[in-house]
Amino acid sequence: MSQPVYPMAGQPIIVLKEGTSRDKGRDAMRKNILAAKTVAEIVKSSLGPKGMDKMLVDNLGDVVITNDGATMLKQMDIEHPAAKMMVEVAKTQDAEVGDGTTSVVIVAGSLLDKAEELLEKNIHPTTIVEGYKKASEKALEILKKIAVEIDSNDDEVLKRIAMTSMISKIVAREREYLAKLVVKSVRYIMHEEDGKLKIDLDDIKIEKKPGGSIKDTMFVDGIVLDKEVVHSNMPRRVEGAKIALINAPLEIKKTEFDARINIANPEQLKLFIEEERRLLKEMVDKIVSTGANVVICQKGIDDIAQHYLAKAGILAVRRVKQSDMEKISKATGARIVNSIEELSKADLGASKVVEERKIEEDKFVFIEGCTKARSVTILVRGGNERVVDEVDRSLRDALSVVRDALLKPAIVAGGGAPEAEVAKEIRKWAAKLSGREQLAAMAFADALEAIPLTLAENAGLDTIDIDVKLKAAHNSGQKWAGIDVFKGSVEDMMEQNVIEPLLVKEQLIKAATEVASMILRIDDVIAASRLKSDKDAGGGAPSPYGGMGME
Repeated sequence: MSQPVYPMAGQPIIVLKEGTSRDKGRDAMRKNILAAKTVAEIVKSSLGPKGMDKMLVDNLGDVVITNDGATMLKQMDIEHPAAKMMVEVAKTQDAEVGDGTTSVVIVAGSLLDKAEELLEKNIHPTTIVEGYKKASEKALEILKKIAVEIDSNDDEVLKRIAMTSMISKIVAREREYLAKLVVKSVRYIMHEEDGKLKIDLDDIKIEKKPGGSIKDTMFVDGIVLDKEVVHSNMPRRVEGAKIALINAPLEIKKTEFDARINIANPEQLKLFIEEERRLLKEMVDKIVSTGANVVICQKGIDDIAQHYLAKAGILAVRRVKQSDMEKISKATGARIVNSIEELSKADLGASKVVEERKIEEDKFVFIEGCTKARSVTILVRGGNERVVDEVDRSLRDALSVVRDALLKPAIVAGGGAPEAEVAKEIRKWAAKLSGREQLAAMAFADALEAIPLTLAENAGLDTIDIDVKLKAAHNSGQKWAGIDVFKGSVEDMMEQNVIEPLLVKEQLIKAATEVASMILRIDDVIAASRLKSDKDAGGGAPSPYGGMGME
């Protein structure tokens, strides 16, 4: 269809290209809000310890089973532009603080739901956005006021924070054991730089190996490589390891241009082979002269070089990833050299032991007991590949919340308690506002209560009954009253040791408000037609809202 056509002096003027679709005004808002709310509904049932998991199957048949909001949305092939914004907000929450990805989508969806009710009352979107902005600023102020400061040296508090993040995951039964590993790992890699605490979670390597149980997951004060020793005659265990990290091939370089060598008799062939051997032996002799007894090579190692290394009693591993090389460097203090000529004794790293071990059917190389360990490994075990993948995701969330608590040592309770308290305080504050912004602020308070009510709903509790009890508890001054899904009642969540970093809640409110405001400000959606594929030929322009049923 031609969009839109305006007659002028009897001549129609076609402004937009053939096949372009356009939604404007309330119609565009309604469709965008519906798309965003649909995404929130998808993840809603997975919130909390009693939440359900999602099974996602891609077009190749690969399966992901998870209740992690960001993972769910990343795996889904979502096409609607407003729905994609909800995916982005979950990704941002994951990147910034590592937890609260499901909550941020639920709150954003709830804000849009409440905004839709205000739009029906003819309140202008800009007024709603302004009200939401003021309410979010007030919410952050209230959170800061009610938060409890913690001692960043208290490992017990950090362990409880990690356990809270894992309570809704598949690892819930083993959360105490895993929380200890998480806190230990973060403690190993944290350090001060220019007077500031620095925690880079990339320094914690998570190596996965299906088999055994979740409780077989172990902490290694060094690096685990999914590799094996290259030669059968090399030692399988080296104590007092002196490690050389080489980013160069232990092979004879091939010429960069086409070359041909004419060998006329066996003597010439013998000389050629001997020269190759001599060059490789020189490389190995250079390594031996530095005192290295372990060689980790990013490139290949020639068979002859392997033979000489084995004769020298050196353990060697080849084709190690660059990211692993960097982690070994941080763990052992070794310097990565780009040519063997550069290698010196000062470049070597140290560890108590380097050993090849067999786990199930595969061999791994363990570099353990690193004296300067600034990089460590968690070796994840589990019944099958799906379980191991979910343990990996759970550990990454737990590592993130421990880091958040160390960077900003303040906590709030979980179980929807801070959202309920903030909602109560915002209602009091909103009563002082004038005009229609008051309605938007009240709607913001209602939207925050979606978290405790969803927790109750997912636990099979009566949401009306719980809502009344929760409000009564907060009005009587119980600021940490939240939903205990195991007891099925309103309890003091701080006493129950259900605690979360303040940083996660702050990011949640900021991100949810921003995405809801952005969607509310859109009043015109102009979508170009897609390029037709062979199967679309003759069928007209496909909808720009493909896959979401929002035409």
